[in-house]
Amino acid sequence: MKKLLLSIGAAFLLAAGAQAQTSYGLKAGVNLGKYSNVSSELKDYQTNNVSFYVTGFADIPVASQFSIQPGVSLQGKGSKYKIDSDGLDGSISNNVMSIEVPVNAVYYIPAGSGNVFLGAGPYIGFNVSGKTKSDGNLGDSGLEGESDIKFSGDDKNMNLIDAGANFMAGYKFNNGLLINAGYGLGLTNLNPSSDSDSKFSSRTLSFGLGFQF
Repeated sequence: MKKLLLSIGAAFLLAAGAQAQTSYGLKAGVNLGKYSNVSSELKDYQTNNVSFYVTGFADIPVASQFSIQPGVSLQGKGSKYKIDSDGLDGSISNNVMSIEVPVNAVYYIPAGSGNVFLGAGPYIGFNVSGKTKSDGNLGDSGLEGESDIKFSGDDKNMNLIDAGANFMAGYKFNNGLLINAGYGLGLTNLNPSSDSDSKFSSRTLSFGLGFQF
């Protein structure tokens, strides 16, 4: 975690020293969320949890065709399980909203009427709200209904911090329109339990549109 924060801080200092003109952008789209290291009992039932994201960012050129992009993002994450076994027929979804601060290094490749872009970098996120919701016939599992996910206190269900790495690719038209895809690789354990065998982290695939001014 300390190395991640130092990397983010160094990227901000590099961006602050850039002399070229800064531009700004906004992106939004669909998130498909899962968790890593799911237990063998649930692995076959896990599917994508559909949510959304909204990201505001600055694009700060630091060299020819190369920029640093710090930003702030609202990210919908989580996981979903569709259960159809042993007389059970239902779904369980974990919906988590996180505020993230990503810092991506982005390389632009001129192509046609715009530029292909590729990027990667660290992010640190703070889980701010979440709900677990169950639907369908889940028998006597006791999982029916809806409950809040707690991120603090002795009885918390999930850790507050979600940090990791971003990967992104897309196309930027000369008029500023963006078509983009990304992948968020969570590197922190979200399980507050001390049991090392029950660690899990976020995995988020995203697709969206945006505009860079």
